[in-house]
Amino acid sequence: MNRNFSDRKYIIIILILTVGFIFTLRLFFIQVLDQSYLLSAESNATRHNTIYPHRGLIYDRNGELLVYDEAAYDLMVIPGQVEEMDTLEFCQLLNISDSTFKARLRKAKNWSTYKPSTFVAQITKEEFGFIEEKLYKYPGFFVQSRSLRKYPQPIAAHLLGYIGEVNNREIEKDAYYRSGDYIGKSGLERFYEKELRGKKGVKIVMVDVHNREQGSYRDGKYDTVAVPGETLYLSLDAGLQAYGEQLMQNKIGSVVAIDPRTGEIVAFITSPTYDPNLLVGRIRSENYSNLSQDSLKPLLNRAIMGTYPPGSTFKMVNALVGLQEGVLHDYTAYSCYGPASTPISCTHDHISPLELQEAIEQSCNPYFWNVFRSIISNPKYPTVVDAFNVWRDDVTSIGFGKKFNTDIPFEQSGNIPTAELYDKIYTADHWNALTIRSLAIGQGEILVTPLQLANLSVVIANKGFYYPPHLVSAIGTPDAKIEAFNERIKTNFDEKYFDVVQQAMLEVFEGEHGTARWAKLEGVDICGKTGTVQNPHGKDHSMFIAFAPKDDPKIALSVIVENSGYGSTWAAPIASLLIEKYLNDTISRPQVEKRILDGNLIPK
Repeated sequence: MNRNFSDRKYIIIILILTVGFIFTLRLFFIQVLDQSYLLSAESNATRHNTIYPHRGLIYDRNGELLVYDEAAYDLMVIPGQVEEMDTLEFCQLLNISDSTFKARLRKAKNWSTYKPSTFVAQITKEEFGFIEEKLYKYPGFFVQSRSLRKYPQPIAAHLLGYIGEVNNREIEKDAYYRSGDYIGKSGLERFYEKELRGKKGVKIVMVDVHNREQGSYRDGKYDTVAVPGETLYLSLDAGLQAYGEQLMQNKIGSVVAIDPRTGEIVAFITSPTYDPNLLVGRIRSENYSNLSQDSLKPLLNRAIMGTYPPGSTFKMVNALVGLQEGVLHDYTAYSCYGPASTPISCTHDHISPLELQEAIEQSCNPYFWNVFRSIISNPKYPTVVDAFNVWRDDVTSIGFGKKFNTDIPFEQSGNIPTAELYDKIYTADHWNALTIRSLAIGQGEILVTPLQLANLSVVIANKGFYYPPHLVSAIGTPDAKIEAFNERIKTNFDEKYFDVVQQAMLEVFEGEHGTARWAKLEGVDICGKTGTVQNPHGKDHSMFIAFAPKDDPKIALSVIVENSGYGSTWAAPIASLLIEKYLNDTISRPQVEKRILDGNLIPK
């Protein structure tokens, strides 16, 4: 029994010694090796100053700088350190009223007496140089480095977008942000926010009981550096963009130009536009309010948010559907007179009857009404609905009626009507080709965006396929291409059906009766199609799509000029000038250019 007691005694001693050793080892780790507890204990005696990173640079396709960061500063205040001072001189220094000074100081006190908060945000480097000289007079105020976006050229405002202060919803959504931080609000600044924003750094400083800085904490051992955001390399051609914006001055509408070989957008114009520098810094709120109240809606990105009937540009789509479905051939002829011309009459004087190529070249309405009727009444389908659904599937394969879902934020999908819609309007089995005949000439319920129209031109240029239209070609380095945009998308149409369409589009410029022959460019084979779109709110819209050169397409585009009449009058020459500028980097027709530049089509 004594032996058992002795054995238990030694076991207890060993357990006590083991526990004591573990506690000693843990205490040594906490006090000597692990500094986190020390940092926590000293947190009340330190201040963590955020070091904001520079947002990523943005370049165009030729390496031209479009967006960079410029040094700026936030004036911070620690209310508990503010002393009696000459508030009149201080307010004059900051160009604020006495009431504003009191309101901001009161707001800062309500938040914290001994912690800093922003008193004046986004002071430019020019303003800071003046303020810095006198800041020593005002204890409790100090500056924190920030940066402002700078646009060396006043172009592409809708495409680039702007940044603004985060709201509560954005803070709740992403723990990266704190009150007073800035975030991309629109355009590429919004879509590529995570790539552009970089990573914040921290500088820890010692402070006294009044939160006054006493120097760096532990010689900066625990400081972290800010990491700049990634650089974006755009597909945009800055020279073409600037020229297009000049051509579209005093006009309402848009231009979208795409490289059909890659899907890269080389021009992305909406008019009216604005200088992107207007939405930077402390002037942003006032300027945004002025722009948003402008009756011409300069903040509206018409290139992707404007939706229009495609008008006569859609005739080529119906031609492709008819060819694919076997109800139309190159040699199919229809007359403009007699029963074939009703219920849609012709708006052009030309010989009759016409075959397909001539009908596209001269934009014959009755011809394409007959094509559409043959599609919807195709006997190989048991019902009108079945034939209509095939038509709709062919049309949407081009990219109509849906979003491309690339890097273009706030893109609209447009509308290609469904059989269900017509069942609802007319009741099932009570509609046919005649009922929905406006679709034959691109009117009625069809709505497309300028981006989708430009992609139609790409599909025809490529004879049946396209790459997803996109704005950014690489991130980080020019060679770091975005693989997701390299997918070739095949439409429902066989390549062989595009020859006649392309030739007809060439004759729009080259033919004796071509609707755009006045905009012809010597030495370059341009393929195009005019459109005059009915507008219930005023004068018709002028529309045009084109690509060039015919046998080696390098650019495909759409042009829409609202309230300006025929497609050949304004949209076609604008397209022709842009193609010449892109391919030749010069303009050989100054009289055409002058007419467009001088044209003022803003409704009075």
